[in-house]
Amino acid sequence: MAAGIRRHRNHFIFITLALLAGSIVAATSAAVQAAETPRRGGVLLAVIGADPPSLDPHQESTFATIQLVAPLYSTLLQVDPYSYPKIIGDAATEWKISPDGLTYTFKIRQGIKFHDGSTLTAADVKATYDKIAFPPQGVRSVRKGSYTPIKSIEAPDASTVVFKLKFPSASLMNNLASPWNVIYPKKYLDTDPNYFKTNVVGSGPFKFKNYTRGATFEGERNPDYFVKDRPYLDGYKFFISPETTVRAAAIRSGRAYIEFRDLPGAEVEAIKKQLGDKIAVQQVSATGWWGISVNNSIKPFNDARVRRALTLGLDRYTAGRVLLPLTGLRDVGPLMRPGTEWALPPDELEKFPGFGKDMEKNRAEAKRLLAEAGYPNGLKVVLKNRNVKLPYQDFAVFVIQEWKKIGVEAENRPLETATWFSDGRDTGNFEAIISPGVEFMDDPDVMLRRYVFGDPGNWGRFNDPALEDLFARQARSLDPAERKKLVFEMQRRVLENAYYLPGLWWTRRVVHWAKVKNYVAPPNHYSNQKLQDVWLSED
Repeated sequence: MAAGIRRHRNHFIFITLALLAGSIVAATSAAVQAAETPRRGGVLLAVIGADPPSLDPHQESTFATIQLVAPLYSTLLQVDPYSYPKIIGDAATEWKISPDGLTYTFKIRQGIKFHDGSTLTAADVKATYDKIAFPPQGVRSVRKGSYTPIKSIEAPDASTVVFKLKFPSASLMNNLASPWNVIYPKKYLDTDPNYFKTNVVGSGPFKFKNYTRGATFEGERNPDYFVKDRPYLDGYKFFISPETTVRAAAIRSGRAYIEFRDLPGAEVEAIKKQLGDKIAVQQVSATGWWGISVNNSIKPFNDARVRRALTLGLDRYTAGRVLLPLTGLRDVGPLMRPGTEWALPPDELEKFPGFGKDMEKNRAEAKRLLAEAGYPNGLKVVLKNRNVKLPYQDFAVFVIQEWKKIGVEAENRPLETATWFSDGRDTGNFEAIISPGVEFMDDPDVMLRRYVFGDPGNWGRFNDPALEDLFARQARSLDPAERKKLVFEMQRRVLENAYYLPGLWWTRRVVHWAKVKNYVAPPNHYSNQKLQDVWLSED
């Protein structure tokens, strides 16, 4: 254990020394990225595929929230926009970790102003993280489970925040860099901890201007932003539409300059063909996948035989070829991103239900399991879904067609975003539901917490104490080899029991006008959304 502590300490001593001036690193990276002298002015016009359930990133987990409001806020730390997954400062200028790994001390940048004119202090950071880690009654915190190591948060003075841990954490720094952890003014939280579901008071590069539900969301330049000479833009404006063709048409016509999430390959190619070098496309393997949650708490999905039959019925390898041009869904993989150190190797993955390549054999086994479970003639299921076409609807169509081949009739039932979240995450009002997992980083604590009972990401409501034990042990392990072993064991257990039915891993295609400068697409559509360094080469 002592050796693990030393490795943990030395790793973060390096980070501390290298990144004491986080904003300087970011500014330097931005200068390297920019091939031209940044131009000031202009409004970045973007399209987005959904309305947010609320405006509070602490309580939500959708691009529809974070893309709209991220430019309005600061965070304690952040993922470097130009060097994923490197961590740099934002409100924090420096930090240190005690030798035993139990105390994290952060210094807060002086002179940060909230948009209401008040000063951001350590008390605001403490109040923010108290809301996330120890939410009061009636307040949802969808990432609370990521902060279980935290025992207390202290603000001994206006410029110092101290996190005290119950046990060492392998990934607390990663979790503290989450783009979702926007800093709120304490005085509003004291009055109403749900205030920010419908209101915005941040300290980011832009200030809130206007929101018309179902239509537009706007921010304007914050002249008092703490990073000198930022932002370059006068503002940004999102046009909201769940229709893929509408968003693609907006890009094609120049009514919008960027879609931060994704567009189908056919639309991207058509836009490129029409506009040529006026258009740029950034393609990146994403830290996200699409799959199906089945409600493990109700019949027949509380029967592992039924769940295994459903996952055996999915031809993922054909799906990757068919769905890539339509949706960006491509890679067959386990519960951690394929190709990373945390992912089960392909030859082992093929041993689990639904990942073998002999589909005739898989479907025969699926029918046998259904008959054994009491459904020799198959069964009917309502497959709830989000009313966002890309990639939800196309993925559901493929799933329904595949399940027909094993005698399962599924009805696709699209829901508006807020209802979809409510039925899936909050109430469990579903039999089966399309449920992706898109996270901001390739970290087991971030990716795997959804398989622990009680976590808001566990839409399937399965309760396996062995999974809780494996998750807790990997989160505390500072030995990389031991942690990897536990992460592999956890993935094996989920796949063998088919608690969740993984589909395909996603490939993002961010299409934008070439005049949008200095935006680098990360492997997810949550990070690098503050837009402080983005500029337009012309109006």
